[in-house]
Amino acid sequence: MLNNKTKYYYDKKSLSYKAIRSQDNLFFSILKYLTSSIIIASIITFGLFNFIDSPKEKTLKREIQNLELQYNSILESMHRAELVLDDIQKRDDNIYRMIFGVEPIDTSIRKAGFGGVNRYEQYKGYSYSQIIIEAKKTIDKLNKQLFIQSKSFDEVILLGQNKAKMLSSIPAIQPVSNEDLTRMASGYGMRIDPIYKTNKFHYGMDFAAPIGTPVYATGDGFVEKIKKSRSKKDYGNYILIDHGYDYQSFYAHLDKILISKGKKVKRGDLIGYVGNTGKSTAPHLHYEVRYKKEKINPVNFYHSDLTPEQYEEMLFISSQVNQSFD
Repeated sequence: MLNNKTKYYYDKKSLSYKAIRSQDNLFFSILKYLTSSIIIASIITFGLFNFIDSPKEKTLKREIQNLELQYNSILESMHRAELVLDDIQKRDDNIYRMIFGVEPIDTSIRKAGFGGVNRYEQYKGYSYSQIIIEAKKTIDKLNKQLFIQSKSFDEVILLGQNKAKMLSSIPAIQPVSNEDLTRMASGYGMRIDPIYKTNKFHYGMDFAAPIGTPVYATGDGFVEKIKKSRSKKDYGNYILIDHGYDYQSFYAHLDKILISKGKKVKRGDLIGYVGNTGKSTAPHLHYEVRYKKEKINPVNFYHSDLTPEQYEEMLFISSQVNQSFD
């Protein structure tokens, strides 16, 4: 049954009536077709961009993978460099600097960080920011430690160049010749005080010898201090020599002092005579070696004029707990 609202025309080719489409129907048909096409195109585009890489994207991904491999290789190289540098630092502190009597560099100085919270601000905001920042931190740390190590080696080289001077300066002989000694009366350590008869730490070595026995400088240096005193207390007449390199030697209870303050001396120079001044119970020389103002055992500083047998005997005598002379 024909719809009264629909208009028809007679198609001579098909010998039949066909409905005449209105403009609205045509518009909606075209719109429906376009919408379907856009949806299909969007789905295809979405799939292409998210699941199928373009040639350019494939190239970029290959480059990123290569960069990651190179970065990991660089990280491994930096790690090896850190291990090598750590070994060099240990050698520097425990061998090179020790040879020349120089204090090791404090770990807090070697491993100190960098100041400034915004030091790496410029590297933030990128996909691989954290990787870049960590690499930059490692490089900065290595550079700083290398700089400190370089300065340390400069110091060690200078010490090596001055080794002959240093060796001639550090105390290395007895202040009183063996042939002039009555005996080595008392060594370094806990001893009995000759006056109060109580245990007291004795910070030097006492060489018993007649009054007037020559006393010699044990290393090159200059006279930092002399004191002439008639008091029966303390060290009486004494000499303090600064040898440089943080070493000093001290000679007390002298009868006479032959040098003046500020005078340069050489190892073996005659500087005074054994006496019995100050708090002394018998003629002797009280001798001390000081390193960085700390009094240390002088028995370790006689290697230049004692045979191994004489040194062994000196060690044995100096270790005996007896009464000191002062």
